[in-house]
Amino acid sequence: MILHMLQSENLPQHLSDSVKNLGLESTVKELFLYDFQIELSQPGKKVEKAFENNPLLPGVILTEKGKYAFMLSRRRFFEIMSRPYGIELFSRRPLYSLRPFIPKDTLICSLDTQIIDVAKQCVQRSPECLYEPVVVTIQEGEYRLLDVHQLLLAQAYIQELTVQLLQEQTRNQMVQTEKMASLGQMVAGVAHELNNPINFISGNLQYLSSYVKDLVELISTYEKEEVEYSEELQELKEDIELDFLLEDTNKIVEGMQTGTDMMTKIVGTLRNFSRVDEGERRVADIHECIESTLLILRNRLKYHIQVEKNYGELPQIPCYSGQLSQVFMNLIVNASDALEDLRLKKKEEEGIYFEGWIGITTYQETKDDKQWIVIKIADNGGGIPQDIQERIFEMFFTTKPLGKGTGMGLAISYQIITDKHGGKLELHTEPDKGTEFVIKLPVEPPSQ
Repeated sequence: MILHMLQSENLPQHLSDSVKNLGLESTVKELFLYDFQIELSQPGKKVEKAFENNPLLPGVILTEKGKYAFMLSRRRFFEIMSRPYGIELFSRRPLYSLRPFIPKDTLICSLDTQIIDVAKQCVQRSPECLYEPVVVTIQEGEYRLLDVHQLLLAQAYIQELTVQLLQEQTRNQMVQTEKMASLGQMVAGVAHELNNPINFISGNLQYLSSYVKDLVELISTYEKEEVEYSEELQELKEDIELDFLLEDTNKIVEGMQTGTDMMTKIVGTLRNFSRVDEGERRVADIHECIESTLLILRNRLKYHIQVEKNYGELPQIPCYSGQLSQVFMNLIVNASDALEDLRLKKKEEEGIYFEGWIGITTYQETKDDKQWIVIKIADNGGGIPQDIQERIFEMFFTTKPLGKGTGMGLAISYQIITDKHGGKLELHTEPDKGTEFVIKLPVEPPSQ
């Protein structure tokens, strides 16, 4: 309602249109600025004439030999002129005679100042200067004026955009949360269904292994007794390559046991990840969470990325293990994506082979009379540019191409670590040397 009122009553259409393309980080240079400067030595009637010719002009910038002296607003000028004998006193006199009537807290900003910051400074001024125009510095000796009504209109528009963005973020986060909860339920169901046949195979493999050993031993005993075989039996031995069959059978059984053990671990990992929507903390081993994550990402990491683990002694802590696993996955996947992009770039541009490296270090430390578990996940990629480091944990901010990244992974990770666990998530990065994320979790979590 305020936005439309300002648009229709206080500003003409060409000014109100100037705010329609503003964004959350828009600066003063995107607004309409008034250009009117005059030397202090000029008489007051020239300013009066300028105000009469341009009813929208909010004020005038007074200069002394090309340098800024002070700003005189339309409101203050006519207030001075309306005083007894004001016209006679100041109309023909030089403008510097008005200096004593000008307040000293004129707001001056640069073109690159964000609109939100200027508006905040405006409302913090004294009531006397609340609606005074803002002086904008273009360059040395060149100034413009920003009408405070247009500034308020722009601020209202940006606030409306902010509300829309927050609503969109909330909706998307709710969708993401629901998606993760549904995924967790689905994964839990799949893990349960897989567990039954795996247990069946694993249990029967023990008997199969025992039976195979007995049969091999029986055949070996026959061989030692030098029993005379019929010609048909001798041909059968050669056809089935009995010696190789006896040797390879044990290897097959061992391979099946290894595969079954691996599937059991993967099912256990899926069960752990299915707890992303768990409602209460459970005591968990951080190293097991990391290992389960690496197991799921094994196929993604095994070709061009070397994973180096340096685990310290850690106590088990109450935590949301499924959500922590999600954090570890987000950080490791981001690192692997960055390393893969760098590998392809070096291969195409420099023709050299680049081997990615991800290091995972854990230890316990005492700081501020508090016990912390520290997990460091580092890589030897290209690092994160300085200009986007401050935005790295913002919701929906991503540098990945459309369809590859949602901009929610790091933001959700930050919330899980800080809000859910009372911990810290820090970023350390250096151009061309790599990136390191440091997770700090309190051994004794805050009560909720």
